[in-house]
Amino acid sequence: MKVEGGERRLELISRLTEAEIPVMGHVGLTPQSVNALGGYRVQGKNGGRCGQLIRDAHAVEAAGAFAVVLEAVPRELARTLPANCAYPRSWIGAGPECDGQILVLHDAIGLTFTVLPKFARRYANVGEMISRTVREYCDDVRAGMFPSDAESYHAARASKEEKEAPVNTDGDW
Repeated sequence: MKVEGGERRLELISRLTEAEIPVMGHVGLTPQSVNALGGYRVQGKNGGRCGQLIRDAHAVEAAGAFAVVLEAVPRELARTLPANCAYPRSWIGAGPECDGQILVLHDAIGLTFTVLPKFARRYANVGEMISRTVREYCDDVRAGMFPSDAESYHAARASKEEKEAPVNTDGDW
């Protein structure tokens, strides 16, 4: 289970891990509480917030989390988390010095229809392909071109005995 927050979620993370529920902590920009953070903004740009983020990351570890996600923090701050942490560090928008990188699939394949965050990279534009496909489908339906005769079911030619037999309502698809 991914739990956002550090020190303020210490008891929750501890109770979950004591119940043998694996927990991944998430500190920095926490999307579920983005409104409380003032929107999608880089976290830890000033000294006071930097210290809190470091404390949060260590609290997650102390509570028993198996890993931590650090999101949208300055690379220099992310570097201060020791490379020899007892848990893996996966980062999203926190620089390359970690154990793993996260890129939201919707951002990577173009299914996000908003401005991408600085740390995201688009590798494809599937959203445009989907939009084009839906437009073509709607155009074909409106023009009476879909479904075609080849895409329609047809009654079988029945013998006289079959025509007089009861109708099968079991749905022969």
